[in-house]
Amino acid sequence: MNARNRIILVVVAILCGATLAPAAETKTEARAAELRLFHSVKLLASDELEGRGVGTAGLDRAADYIAEQFKAIGLKTNLCGGGPFQSFKMVVETAQGEPNVATLVRPKSPEHPAGQTVELKLGEDFNPLAVGGSGKFDLPLVFVGYGITGAKEGYDDYAGIDVEGKAVVVLRHEPQQANPHSAFNGERNSLHALYSRKLSNAYRHGAAAIVFCTDEFEIEKSVRRRAKRFEAAIDELTQAEAKFKQLEEPTLEAIEAHRVETGKLLDEIRDQDEKLRGEFDPLVGFRDAQSADDANRIPALFCRRAVLDPLVEAATGSSLAELERKIDEGPTPHSHELAGWRLRGEVTVNRREAEVKNVAAMLEGKGPHAEETIIVGAHYDHLGLGGDGSLAPGSAQIHNGADDNASGTAALIEIARRLKALPEPLPRRVLFLAFTGEERGLLGSAYYVQHPLAPLKDTVAMLNMDMVGRLNDEQLIVFGFNTAKQFEGLLDRLNERHAFKLTKKSGGDGPSDHASFYPQQIPVMHFFTGDHKDYHTPSDDVEKINLPGMRRVAELVGDAVIALAEADERPTYQEVASGRRGGGGDRPYFGSIPSFAGNEPGYQLSGVSAGSPAKKAGLLAGDLIVRLGDDKIGNLEDFDGALRKFKAGDKVKVVVKRGDKELTLEVVLDPPR
Repeated sequence: MNARNRIILVVVAILCGATLAPAAETKTEARAAELRLFHSVKLLASDELEGRGVGTAGLDRAADYIAEQFKAIGLKTNLCGGGPFQSFKMVVETAQGEPNVATLVRPKSPEHPAGQTVELKLGEDFNPLAVGGSGKFDLPLVFVGYGITGAKEGYDDYAGIDVEGKAVVVLRHEPQQANPHSAFNGERNSLHALYSRKLSNAYRHGAAAIVFCTDEFEIEKSVRRRAKRFEAAIDELTQAEAKFKQLEEPTLEAIEAHRVETGKLLDEIRDQDEKLRGEFDPLVGFRDAQSADDANRIPALFCRRAVLDPLVEAATGSSLAELERKIDEGPTPHSHELAGWRLRGEVTVNRREAEVKNVAAMLEGKGPHAEETIIVGAHYDHLGLGGDGSLAPGSAQIHNGADDNASGTAALIEIARRLKALPEPLPRRVLFLAFTGEERGLLGSAYYVQHPLAPLKDTVAMLNMDMVGRLNDEQLIVFGFNTAKQFEGLLDRLNERHAFKLTKKSGGDGPSDHASFYPQQIPVMHFFTGDHKDYHTPSDDVEKINLPGMRRVAELVGDAVIALAEADERPTYQEVASGRRGGGGDRPYFGSIPSFAGNEPGYQLSGVSAGSPAKKAGLLAGDLIVRLGDDKIGNLEDFDGALRKFKAGDKVKVVVKRGDKELTLEVVLDPPR
């Protein structure tokens, strides 16, 4: 092509607002790209990679594969101390340590001259819980019913009682469990029933430890259920005996068969009998309460009712069962100090850390804007064998995560290959990032923005892909279309070729790694093909991936990168409100954006939303909220629980740590969003 014709084409392209992207791929090229995508997803979502759970060898193998692909493509992979891995540590396992000891003590007094000491046996009388933290304690005891503060329900077990620096005794679940008209969801547990929510509420009120025990309603329900199984096993044995007696002259084979059958039934009866006895006063195991990565939690124990009931009755004049019935009548709190009693001991919860890694590679730019960076990202971790994030409760199967997010990772590699194959370097450089720890709270991307490989001030955009493998009915969702002035027009122009049915979502927050970049005043777009029934379950497998759809999403994102790289001006960041609604339920709107990278007790912010109450009050990215109203705040869950005590229009004092200073700000809350 001669110079004159090239100039004419460029002028036409500029006048039409077109992006000089590569021509549409041939069918052969498209098929080759889909085959590469398939092989990447198949490997990343294979059983051999163990669901890419943090701390597994499978996650490391996935990182190695991504790095190998980046290197084979020809990208620069020596960005992190000479290699492709940006490493950091995170909690990957919570385990019961040593020592774990607990004693209930009533010191000598005029009323009790002999005093009393009850040594609790580990695994028989009590267990530590993974939801709590480690620590030694010698604390007064307070009974606080179900340990619930529910503004909507008009109920507060902590009202009028001081638990600062004390150990609280808390019943499981919530009041009025058999009442379908109860404010607490009646026959279905509400969020107040969670161990973590009860622990958080205790912490916010200043408690120094928490002791759980089973409520009577749960015991009665479990006993009835187990008794039915016990009775069924006895009925089976009775029927087998009656059937055998009908044989006038049983053969040796029939006698032996009857002996084997009755032996199995007797074993079943003994097993059900043992389990039935256990239901009368169950002891929850260390891992039966959801574990937490937060090492700053107060110690949490679970005790049998037989241990706690005598001291509760001695201190209050009522048994646990009687107190539960009194609470149910309202429901009305019946919290009491357990005067004279103390809890002494030590709990040890070990949180094992492992080194995890983001995988990074660079495609260098050329020209006056070569030092400006466009980031293309996708997370490559998943849930391993399930656990807290799984939507298949109790499952221990491999969660392969073909769509979430082997699809985004495979697309990331394919985009890198396509851009590297361009005949000329792009005017801006492109940094490809495969993040880890996304499923644990955007940890990899949060770490990156605190330790950037390219200056954040020169990072002009971040494009993220998470679950792009299930395109259905041409529906493609793009978050952040308005975080830069140029993005919506760019999307619309590019989509003339790609012909997706675009759903544009406002704002730069949301549940994926782009949300770590937007608070840094970096425009973001997040690409997503939608939820499905296999999300966070073992059935998210490679066979369900829409390969042509995934290829086309990768092409669109690649075209967007080219357009941004070739633009004369960097995109203009816009601070916009989130388009999401309903995420906060009925709680008032505050407008904070969490950071998941901090280790200090408190709720750390990565930013605040435009026009939000937090923004108007002067909160900033990096602030650490340590108190909301009267509540201590140790983490995000504490903040969420404290916020639910208020309503729209309330003025709430917020104490934040900002650097080495502590500030008190006043926030006026908005209606729920």
